[in-house]
Amino acid sequence: MGDPRGFLDVARRHDVHRPPEERVADYAEFTSEPPEAELRAQASRCMECGIPFCHKGCPLGNLIPEWNDLVHQGRHDAAARRLLETNNFPEVTGRVCPAPCEASCVLNLQGAPVTIKSIERSIATHAAAAGWLPPVAPSVRTGKRVAIVGSGPAGLACAQQLARSGHDVTVLERDDRIGGLLRYGIPDFKMEKGILDARIAQMQAEGVRFLTGQSVGKDPTGESLVSAHDAVVLAGGARRSRDVAIEGRELQGVVFAMDFLTQQNRRIAGDVIREGEGVLATGKRVVVLGGGDTGSDCVGTSIRQGAALVTQLELMPKPPLTRVPANPWPEWPLVLRTSSSHDEGAERDWAVSTCAFRGEAGVLTHIEAVRVRMEGGKMVPLAGSTFRIPCELVLLAMGFVGCETDLVRELGAETDARGNVRSDASGRTSVRGVFAAGDMSRGQSLVVWAIADGRRVAAGVDAYLRGAFLAIGA
Repeated sequence: MGDPRGFLDVARRHDVHRPPEERVADYAEFTSEPPEAELRAQASRCMECGIPFCHKGCPLGNLIPEWNDLVHQGRHDAAARRLLETNNFPEVTGRVCPAPCEASCVLNLQGAPVTIKSIERSIATHAAAAGWLPPVAPSVRTGKRVAIVGSGPAGLACAQQLARSGHDVTVLERDDRIGGLLRYGIPDFKMEKGILDARIAQMQAEGVRFLTGQSVGKDPTGESLVSAHDAVVLAGGARRSRDVAIEGRELQGVVFAMDFLTQQNRRIAGDVIREGEGVLATGKRVVVLGGGDTGSDCVGTSIRQGAALVTQLELMPKPPLTRVPANPWPEWPLVLRTSSSHDEGAERDWAVSTCAFRGEAGVLTHIEAVRVRMEGGKMVPLAGSTFRIPCELVLLAMGFVGCETDLVRELGAETDARGNVRSDASGRTSVRGVFAAGDMSRGQSLVVWAIADGRRVAAGVDAYLRGAFLAIGA
């Protein structure tokens, strides 16, 4: 503990964001790196608790007190080594993770946790700038072949761990670029894609082979993939978006959020969206259905595209500003969250249910909605509260309902009641040699959970390939 009085003498400082009027004019990242002195001061606030609850909050088990102290000392190289022991992609989590570690920080009892996420991002930035992220080549090659279906955070983390263990790893991706939702789901203003490209280059140097445009389940078939490899990892994510079955769903202007976000990321990458196929918010009144991170990303993207007005609706009641007694620390705080996109100019409303989409000549003109309240565990409409919102674009950002099932059915893998691929603690499915990782097995979750899952399943695959399960008839 470098400064025993750090948490008493140093106030928490939030990340420095570019002014909204500046950042909405481009798609560059909105967060600025803190000066060295400020970074070290913030790291000094860590109390190095005897029982570090931040470990409980972090799915990766990051060694947070250790690298906080090293940053306070100015030893960024040593801090990077500690961080990379548990996290394959801290430059990603330091940007897009909601920081459950901070929610569990003891200082959050006073509402002022250590700025763990910001420090993590800065460590990763220092490491990249200083060249501390060279490829890690295995000392021995096993000759075992592993195919990983999906190149999101779970698939990439699993691939890197297995390649470093000496296995021959091939990652198969349906899209034309590697990265999954890291590439096409997260807006560039939250994470510029050069960060992802640098990691992919590192992994290629470590021996990982990447194949894009692969429709696994069709070409190649799942059966051929299994027969050609010693192990297969299903890491295709939970890509089926939640839909609404209400009148007017077929109207032009009602669009899934991921289609909207993906198109904008493609534009930034230099792709040309053909006229008539693109979805743009420019000059339109936009309604975003869903109050989560995806909805927030739609808000920020719509504003940057020049929307006339953006309104975000949430079915659930407005959360409290502070914890309620039934939600004590160190649990995840169920409180109102305001993202950087909300600060850029959007109207928000809660406890609203959409009844119908209305339009003229097949084109959306407005939605009909009603206010609701919770009664007996159900949302009940309030009499006389029906209202309409004029709009030309509705973005459906209500989460995801599970993985795509064609490949799962072909392989004959068992699924759970929610449609996720059933797997054990090592990631093994009901099909010999087939494993599952990330959202495909646990359902929609956070990037940090996907990375943790990828690492966990990589350990299971490695043990399987090395014969650790032979004694029990695996």
